[in-house]
Amino acid sequence: MTRIIKLFTMIAVCFAFFVTQTNASEKSFLDEVKKADVTFDNRSVTLDKQVTAESVLANDAYQGGSFRVLARKKMIGRYKCSSCHTTKPVTVNQGFELTHGDVSLQHGGGEQALSCIDCHHDEERDYLEDKKGRKIDFDHSYQLCGQCHFRQKRDWLGGAHGKRVSNWAGDRVVFNCTTCHNPHSPRFEKRFPVTYSVPLD
Repeated sequence: MTRIIKLFTMIAVCFAFFVTQTNASEKSFLDEVKKADVTFDNRSVTLDKQVTAESVLANDAYQGGSFRVLARKKMIGRYKCSSCHTTKPVTVNQGFELTHGDVSLQHGGGEQALSCIDCHHDEERDYLEDKKGRKIDFDHSYQLCGQCHFRQKRDWLGGAHGKRVSNWAGDRVVFNCTTCHNPHSPRFEKRFPVTYSVPLD
């Protein structure tokens, strides 16, 4: 009998301790809420993530404001072009195939098919060149792409084409055209839609 009384006493003490702690934690939480003198502002919550990838300030404006574009030059394996393209004559047999043989140029179609020199500067190889003969830095290749793909560029400036590098809040940093599109073969290959269900026979 004394064991049962001791057991009930121990349970009662534990229960009382639990209730006291629960009430104390609720009370302290409520006290914190009541003591708060600043109204909660959900806009003050940090929603942006810092973009760590290298970017450059875009040469075009976005709805009157500035934005940044992912840098391109450091992503090009063979840049600087001028390290090979010098005034020295090429004495190696099949030099083009050895250095650029992996490039498959499928840009434009039929009579509008492009050649290398349509986009790359003929003399200053570290630059691109638009149809008016202006030099364009590789980091700003969207300026070159936009001279033909003007609708896509307009959509890209407005945020309807392409993607932001990070969240929707914070500084606007976007992908360059060549981040997603291979400049030599920019069209995405056709593919069947991915389906969740097994095809029916």
